[in-house]
Amino acid sequence: MKQTESEQQPRRSLSGISGLDDILHGGLLSGRFYLVDGNPGAGKTTLALQYLLEGVRAGETCLYITLSETRNELIANARSHGWSLDGIEIFELFSEELQVDGESDLTMYHPSEVELSATTRRALERVESLKPQRMVFDSLSEMRLLAQSSLRYRRQILGIKQFLVGRNCTVLLLDDRTAEGPDMQLQSIAHGVISLDSYVPAYGRSSRQLRVVKFRGSDFRSGLHDFTITRGGVTVYPRLAASEHGSAYARETVPSGVQALDALLGGGIDRGTATLLVGPPGSGKSTIALQYANAAASRGDHAVIFSFEEAKAILFDRADGLGMPIIEGTGSGQIEVRQIDPAEVAPGEFAGLVRQAVEQDGARVVVIDSLNGYLNAMPEDKFLTVQLHELLSYLNNHGVATFLVAAQSGMLGPTMRTPIDASYLADAVVMLRMYEHAGRVKKAISVIKKRSGAHEESIRQMWFDASGVHLSEPLMHLRGVLTGVPVELLDGAGERNESRRSSDV
Repeated sequence: MKQTESEQQPRRSLSGISGLDDILHGGLLSGRFYLVDGNPGAGKTTLALQYLLEGVRAGETCLYITLSETRNELIANARSHGWSLDGIEIFELFSEELQVDGESDLTMYHPSEVELSATTRRALERVESLKPQRMVFDSLSEMRLLAQSSLRYRRQILGIKQFLVGRNCTVLLLDDRTAEGPDMQLQSIAHGVISLDSYVPAYGRSSRQLRVVKFRGSDFRSGLHDFTITRGGVTVYPRLAASEHGSAYARETVPSGVQALDALLGGGIDRGTATLLVGPPGSGKSTIALQYANAAASRGDHAVIFSFEEAKAILFDRADGLGMPIIEGTGSGQIEVRQIDPAEVAPGEFAGLVRQAVEQDGARVVVIDSLNGYLNAMPEDKFLTVQLHELLSYLNNHGVATFLVAAQSGMLGPTMRTPIDASYLADAVVMLRMYEHAGRVKKAISVIKKRSGAHEESIRQMWFDASGVHLSEPLMHLRGVLTGVPVELLDGAGERNESRRSSDV
């Protein structure tokens, strides 16, 4: 009888970590032998406990064999995450075999050889009696010390593997990399290898990354993936690949709620595009982005603002002063404001927050304020453009209107610089400038680029008050506005009068 396609697919063993299951395209393959390696403190034990707890929830028999930590230490570790280890059989191996008083039986064999054989035998006897479906062996460094030679160590690991083959037991072997260099022998034996690493930046918290080195019998998402360890366990943020995500959406215009601003943009911003708002500090970039978020909430859509610099309380006060009070929340007609600390959030974690806002909360407008803060969240500047491209492509594929705020250094004149050139990644670029006129410093706005349609080529004055955002008619009577010091054109009384009215705003 021919097997169906579903019957031919190997059964998966969920890890209890959704991000890791995503990377493995559905979880570990059941009945296989896996190595989880990492330096001390990398999170191996926490990941292993989450795997066994997921097995308990699935009604499976779970065994934790420990040579390095006591039962009480494991229970305390679990309690710090709010877990109970009820349902997990904990088997301590070091109580009898690893004697420290020197009172062992006399034998013609080397003591390490006797201890290694006894340790392996007791472990396999426990497996035989319990018949677990999930098992963790913690850790291999003690086995390596007992073996004293790579040949005897490999033979013991191969013996354990052969004993477990066909017993429908998925095994995690934990290794803390005490051997000099990577243990390639062990990696060659295992069906899969998951590597946990961390590095300490010059400032900020340690960054943790996970990598699947090998995974026999299935495809997986390669590369480095950020992860965190907080109360509740390990959270993995798969590297974002925009081509794997997307949903159907209606092509439509996203209005700002300000008629003159929509006219400047040729009718408005199109859904599924990214708009870059660039200008010096104080020119109104964040206010324009806030206007679009507020207009989305007024239509019943959900918007989210990721604020890297501005404090949440100050943002709320500013919105109230502009006549755009924020109704905070994650539902329709509400705006969620997420305060992001660049020193505490890894790029993958930030991408995970964006995905959550879009896929779970249904955000239709996303504001990233600002790219300067996003740049500071990156471990190395050269990767910013690639990760930003994937993030924007992901948002575009879901029909989200994205607004990126980028602050330039300097205030007036042509010498202002942006810390990163993201203009080619954006579908529309809105430039804001400050200029001097009639003894006052004013704000100007213009559209430099819009891929999805036509736009005005004019420059308009912009100002804010308690009723919101306002734009003037095109500044046809001034030349050199973008330089910061414009010159008034004196070729008609009507233009001089228009200049006078503009200066009174």
